[in-house]
Amino acid sequence: MTDKNNAAAAPDTGHVWDENLRELTNQPPNWWMISFYLSGLFLLVYFVLYPAIPLVNSATKGVLGWTQMKRFNDSVQEIEMVRAPYETKLKGMTAAAILADTELANYAAQTAKVMFSDRCSACHGAGGAGIPGYPVLADDDWLFGGSIETITQSITQGRAGMMPAYGAMLNEQQLDDLAQHLLAMSKGGEHAPGKELFISQGCTGCHGTDGSGLQAMGAAKLTDVVWRFMPANIDSVKYTIKHGINVAGSKEARSAVMPAFNTQLSASDINKLAVYVYKLGGGQ
Repeated sequence: MTDKNNAAAAPDTGHVWDENLRELTNQPPNWWMISFYLSGLFLLVYFVLYPAIPLVNSATKGVLGWTQMKRFNDSVQEIEMVRAPYETKLKGMTAAAILADTELANYAAQTAKVMFSDRCSACHGAGGAGIPGYPVLADDDWLFGGSIETITQSITQGRAGMMPAYGAMLNEQQLDDLAQHLLAMSKGGEHAPGKELFISQGCTGCHGTDGSGLQAMGAAKLTDVVWRFMPANIDSVKYTIKHGINVAGSKEARSAVMPAFNTQLSASDINKLAVYVYKLGGGQ
């Protein structure tokens, strides 16, 4: 486009805007024309080499036979080739033996990260951070024990907590006193009326006289600030005492069940997952 008064301008197309601007018939620069023809050539070559033109039920295949799925499968095969030596070593090894080998332990933890995200993070949170009602795996507090053998057993066979409901055995004041004692214990103190109930109601049989818990039964340690069922206030604690955990036939009871993965994962995958979880919480 140019000023209409420029006598040296190229002929115009007859398109005029605002009485001052005309569309001229100038040829594009050579570099632009060369790029234009090269792009057309590139398009033609691409159509010949790769799938490009959609048909009724498929598309043109291209002489290279390239597809996204073929590329994906080739990438998977490349990864499997890198993993093969490690996977061969892992077969038949226990999780403890894997953990003792630094290179294999690092490999197991890295490859189990995706497995954990797919199978475990829905309950235990990303990176084992936990969510209310499910244990945190990124600390050193373990319900059933944090040895590599115990973690492997937990993943393989699953776990189910248990605690009787005391709602029919204690009145509201007693439930309140016992809950206050448990909250006090978590901070290193005690509540005298609740302490008497803690002993008389048999809580010590699972949680110990000092509240240190019993891993063989999955009984929680009560002398720390780690709480499975949040929030950690008197109402929440009273609810657990009143309705119990995994009480048969009760709709109000807390649910605390972990499924067994021995039918979903191979022994090798379970061992890798156990190593990953062990490393999350520092093991025991």
